[in-house]
Parts: sequence; structure tokens; C-alpha cells
Amino acid sequence: MTFNIPLIISGASEPNRNDALQLTTLRQLAKITGRNGWRVVEEEVAWRPSETAIIIVDMWNKHWSWGATERVNIMAPRMNVVINTARDRGVQIIHAPSDTMDFYDGHPARRWILDVPHVEMPDPIEHPDPPQPVDSSDGGSDTGEDQGFKAWHRQHPAIEIKDGDAISDNGQEVYNLLVQKGIKNLLYMGVHTNMCVLGRSFAIKAMVRSGQFNVALVRDLTDAMYNPFKPPYVSHEEGTQLIIAYIEKFWCPTVTSDDLTANAAQ
Repeated sequence: MTFNIPLIISGASEPNRNDALQLTTLRQLAKITGRNGWRVVEEEVAWRPSETAIIIVDMWNKHWSWGATERVNIMAPRMNVVINTARDRGVQIIHAPSDTMDFYDGHPARRWILDVPHVEMPDPIEHPDPPQPVDSSDGGSDTGEDQGFKAWHRQHPAIEIKDGDAISDNGQEVYNLLVQKGIKNLLYMGVHTNMCVLGRSFAIKAMVRSGQFNVALVRDLTDAMYNPFKPPYVSHEEGTQLIIAYIEKFWCPTVTSDDLTANAAQ
């Protein structure tokens, strides 16, 4: 079977290239001639910032795995720089730290998304969902803890929430906002790539299956939950790269954070 997940440039006309986000995407396509295998396809696209949203997935202040907490602590400041640049260019920022909405009760970024009119989500389209290439059945910690307790209560404090941003961990609320704002393009960053970034109600699988959006993962601002003592017995970093390649093959293209910050002054 051939899996071909195209990236479609939305809109009736090309964006003004001085204002557009210039993205270099990577996706992987099954070869249809010769020996079986995958080929990497690099493609340049231009997205209007006003039609683009960044969804920040589960960048919690603390995780039950101290290894995961440590990596998020390193990632969060760089992520904040990228988010600030994108916001200044007109990109909608959606903070989605699951299971922390009580902390944000009354926050302006939480209140306004609750007031967005309801829009019925379309029935999910059929989409291939092969098994992932890493075994995370033990919870995926590479630092020895048992899984299962809630260590977080808010988003990482290094990631700023500013005027015009939204806060939600609910796929229906996020969908309402995307439709109201005329969003056509979604960029995902955060953790964990093989779990929440794919599986949450507002995450990659749900939005790809809606059939309504161009979707891409920011591949250098994510991390997987993977224990190197589980199959395929590679390093944590290699495990994350395997998940990123899996997403490129079966779900959506990827970009880098440099795409979002390049030529920001233009």
C-alpha cells in the first residue's frame, strides 16, 4: 500500500512572499518502483500567518519522569523565542497543556476561547494508522520511574502567554477557534511526539482526520517518551527520530523552527 500525505497550500491566491511564512517541509513517500523503501521529499511552501496557528502540546512545568522534565526545561526557552516571533508575524498561538485548565480558570486566554461559537466537527476521514516504530508500553521513561502520577499543574513558565493567545486542552474548543479565525494551517510543537502530539483531541491525528487543515510538526521542538531498554533498543534521541520519520511517512510533513524565525524582520 502507498501512503501519500500531500501538503496543500491553502487560499485562492499566493501569499505576499514578504509577509508569508516560508517553510521547507519534509515528508517521506513510499517508492512505487524498484525495491521497496521510502524517499524523502523536500518541498517549499508559503503560508499566510493570519491563516496559521501554532498548537503547543503538553509543555508542562514538570513531568513524572525527570528525564522528560529535563528535556522540556531545555526546549522551553527556545520554543518561547519561536512563538514570540511567530506571534509578532500574526500567527495564532494556542497553548494546550492538558489537565491544567483549573490553573488557567479566569485567564483572558482561557475565557475568550470558551465564548467562541460552537462549530460541529466533521466526521473523521479514514486514514492509515500503522504501529509505531518504538515500544513505549512501559510509559517511555529513560530515567527509571514508574509511570502514572500527575506531576504537572500548568504550562512551563518559560513559555509566555500574551494577548490574543488561547488556552485549551479540548479538541472541540480548538476546532471552534480555528474555524472562526479562518485558520487553514497548523504547526505542532511540544511533547510527547509518540503520545500526546499525535493522540490528543486537538492533536495531529484528530486534525489530519478532520480533512480541514494543512498540518506540520516542528521536528526540532518536540521529544518522544521512549526508554532505550525497550525495542528497537536505540538511544532516546534515535527513538525520537524514528517517531518523527513515522509521522512524516503516515501523518504529516515536518518543518524546523528556523523556518518560523527566518527573515522575521521582513
